[in-house]
Amino acid sequence: MRSSASVLHLDLDAFFAAVEQRDKPSLRGRPVIVGGIGGRGVVSTASYEARVFGVRSAMPTSEARRLAPHAAYLSGRFDAYRQSSRIVMGLLRSLSPVVEQLSIDEAFVDLASAGVDTASDAALADLGERLRADVVRLTGGLTASVGIGSSKFIAKVASELAKPDGLRVVPPGTERATIAPLPARAIPGIGPATMDKLARLGVRTVDDVAKLSVGELTREVGSWGPTLHDLALGVDDRAVMPEREMKSISVEDTFETDVIDRNTLDGVAVRDAAVVAARVARVGLFARTISIKVRTADYVTWTRSRTLSGGTDSPERIARVASELLDAVDLGRGIRLLGVGVSNFVVAAQEELFDGDDGTVDRAVAGGTTGLGESPQVVRRPMAGWLAGQDIEHEIWGRGWVWGAGHGRVTVRFETRSTGIGPVRGFAADDPALTRPGSLPDLPGSERGGDED
Repeated sequence: MRSSASVLHLDLDAFFAAVEQRDKPSLRGRPVIVGGIGGRGVVSTASYEARVFGVRSAMPTSEARRLAPHAAYLSGRFDAYRQSSRIVMGLLRSLSPVVEQLSIDEAFVDLASAGVDTASDAALADLGERLRADVVRLTGGLTASVGIGSSKFIAKVASELAKPDGLRVVPPGTERATIAPLPARAIPGIGPATMDKLARLGVRTVDDVAKLSVGELTREVGSWGPTLHDLALGVDDRAVMPEREMKSISVEDTFETDVIDRNTLDGVAVRDAAVVAARVARVGLFARTISIKVRTADYVTWTRSRTLSGGTDSPERIARVASELLDAVDLGRGIRLLGVGVSNFVVAAQEELFDGDDGTVDRAVAGGTTGLGESPQVVRRPMAGWLAGQDIEHEIWGRGWVWGAGHGRVTVRFETRSTGIGPVRGFAADDPALTRPGSLPDLPGSERGGDED
């Protein structure tokens, strides 16, 4: 535990949706939902206007449409998100040499390595406000919430308490009072399964966790018990790590009774693929390797993986490959667990040359598991047709975005972040005057350099 508030956490507010509202003047102040817009799509980010209706990240898009039928539903523009992310991460790296980037829109900063006066709460507040103002200026209007505290946990909690578009400094000595009334789920590592166990002990808040003994926690959560107790007391000694490489993302389901029905398993695979895809999109990556993990009734664990010729962030693609991998599993033995995972991440996007099996790996281990395969990098399939939210350009009308498409037609709103609300025009989808723009307009912070996210 540090003696001063020397860890900063920055989180860009409703990032994907905020970029869309910045670049599309007609959507400012309106509910905007970014993610998979098909029948099996998943919400990646919802603007604060959409959250009023109960829409949240990782929610099926079909459910979001029921809650907010009049919202704007847009597919992602990862080039635009990366452009803004590079500017913000470059700004943080100019502040300190030790930056731990958690995702495309979130990072920790070690202020002790930056020569900052961390003994003065006023100086820290001034630094935080200047940082937030720089984010707005250099990104053309995006906002960030910033938290500063004596550990990563406290800084993260502080930024959450500051949302949206705010700053919170937690002075040393006030950590436990700050976190005590928060829901226990605020502690990193407490997921639904752990929360169910703790709830049986009457736990609702962080303070409830802190009041349990280490022995009680260890009985419920195993060897993590002592660390969990420390976190509930506000004690967190994790260092800010400047290099943080994500290896894989996965979701697993353990069934109360063994499952032999293929339709049930396919349904689980579709649901898990949607959650995995949402997480992949959240970190701004694409995955080349798709894997399943299956544990049979006799506790034999199988993993099968397929490496694509190009990367994907499509829930439909991940679900289809997972389902195809299930074809090789003997369901008659009964399935206790099914997991869907992705790995072999890349950050660029290029055409998937062959929609086939570049090499499926198949292993079984009695009583154990095998690792996910990895292979060289390539990335992303081109989009078929026009997708809502996509950048588009007309040789006469200029630049705009796809307002809607279908039945051989595309509707375009011609506006950019600097034009104000623009007119809407309709065209044939194959109109030769329509093209995909090859580059993004510059942002004020573009001249800062090419810091990678």
